Amino acid sequence: MFRNLWIRLAVILLIAALAIWIDTSDTLRLTNPFDGSVLFERDVSPRLGLDLQGGLQVLLEADLPEDTDISEADMEVARMIMENRTNALGVSETLLQVAGERRIIGEFPGLQDAESVLAIIQQTGLLEFVDTGDFSPPAGTIIRTSLLTESELQDEDNGLPVFKTIMTGRQLRNAQVGRGDLGEIFIEFTLTPEGADIFATHTAANVGKHLTIVLDKEVISSPVINDAITGGSGVITGQFTLEEANAFAVQLRYGSLPIPLKIVETRIVGPTLGEDSLQKSLIAGAIGMVIVMLFLAIYYRLSGLVAIVALLFYGTVALALFKYIPVTLTLAGIAGFLLSTGSALDANILIFERIKEELRNGKTLIQARELGWGRALSAILDSNTATLITAAILWWFGSAFGATIVKGFALVLALGVVISLFTSLFVTRTLFTLLTNHYQPKNFEKWFGI
Repeated sequence: MFRNLWIRLAVILLIAALAIWIDTSDTLRLTNPFDGSVLFERDVSPRLGLDLQGGLQVLLEADLPEDTDISEADMEVARMIMENRTNALGVSETLLQVAGERRIIGEFPGLQDAESVLAIIQQTGLLEFVDTGDFSPPAGTIIRTSLLTESELQDEDNGLPVFKTIMTGRQLRNAQVGRGDLGEIFIEFTLTPEGADIFATHTAANVGKHLTIVLDKEVISSPVINDAITGGSGVITGQFTLEEANAFAVQLRYGSLPIPLKIVETRIVGPTLGEDSLQKSLIAGAIGMVIVMLFLAIYYRLSGLVAIVALLFYGTVALALFKYIPVTLTLAGIAGFLLSTGSALDANILIFERIKEELRNGKTLIQARELGWGRALSAILDSNTATLITAAILWWFGSAFGATIVKGFALVLALGVVISLFTSLFVTRTLFTLLTNHYQPKNFEKWFGI
C-alpha cells in the first residue's frame, strides 16, 4: 500500500481520528464555514436490536391451504408492503424478512404501541369505489361488491344486493391526511391517469348519486357526487380521528397484499430484559479485554504492547463502522464481534511467535521481524478466509430460514474479520516496524519473552 512508514502512520492516525469522531457522536455534520450551509449530515446513533432494547416480534404465515403454491415474488411483495406500512406509521428500525416458503418474520425494536402495528399488518387494504346509486350505506356497514356486476343484483345465498365496483385501489397513486379550515380530518387522494379517466366518466354520468368508498368490504363513507370530478384527485370524508386517518392513508398508499397473511405468534421482549442483557454483555466483554491485554503485556512484553495498541484501534474502528453502516447490534452480533476480536489476537500471536522463533535461532531483531511476518502471512490469510467462508454460509442459512440471530452473528463476524486483517497486516506491522527501527534492545528475553 504505502511504502513510507510515516505516511502509513499518518493514515492510521487519520482513520483513528475519524473513528473516534463517529464513536463519540450521534450525528455527523459538516458545514460550509462561509455561509453555514450543511454539506454533509448523517445519523450515526447506535442501532440496537430487539433483544437489547426490547420490542415486538411477529411471525406471519400465508393464510392459504397447505397445498397452495405460493411464489417467492408474492412473498417478497407482501414483505415490502408490510415494511412500508409499518415504516409509515413511524415504527423505526423494523426488520421484516421472508422465512421459508410461507412465513414472514417481523421485528420491531423499541416498539411501545404493539396494537397499531398488529392491526395494520393484519389488514389487506382492498379499497373500492362502489356505485350504490341512491342508497347511502352507513359507515361501518359490510356490503357485497363485484367488479363484474353491471347493475344492482341480488346475492343468491341471502338476497342482499351486490353493488358494482367502479375502480379499486390499484388506480390510486397517493393518499395523505388533510385538515379543513374548521379542523376536520379527511383523506386527500390522487389517481393514476387510468383512474382519473374512470373517475371523470363515472362522476359526470352520476351527479346526485352516491359513490361509496369501501375498505375490505366495510363502508368508510358514502358521499354524494355533486359534480363531475375531472382533475384526477379528491377527498374522502368521514368521522376520522387523526390516528384512524393516518392508518387509513397508509393502507391506501401501500395497497393490498398479494396473499392473505395470519399472525401465528407474537412475542414481546421487555426493555428491562434487553437493557440488563446489554449491560452484562458489555461488562463481560470489558473483563475479557482486560484479561487479554494483561496476557499480551506479560507474555509478549514489547510486542504485546504494540498488539494492545492495535487491538484498541481495532475496537475503535469496528464500533465506528457498525454505527456508520449502520449495523443493528444484537446479543448474537456482540458475540460475533468478540469472536472476530479473537481473530485479530490470533493474527498477532502468530506473528509474534514466528518472530520469537527466529530470535531463538540467532537472527537479529530486524531479520526476525521480516522473516516472522513473511512466514506468518499465509497462516493468517488461510484462517481468516475460512472464517469469512463460514460467515457467508451462516448468512445464507439465516436468509433462507429467517434466522435473524444467525444473520446478525454472521454479518458482525465478517466485518470484524475484515477489520482485524487490516489491523494485523497494516497497523500492527507499521507500529512494530517503526518501533524496532528506532529501538533495538539486546536483551531479547526481557523485551520479547523468549
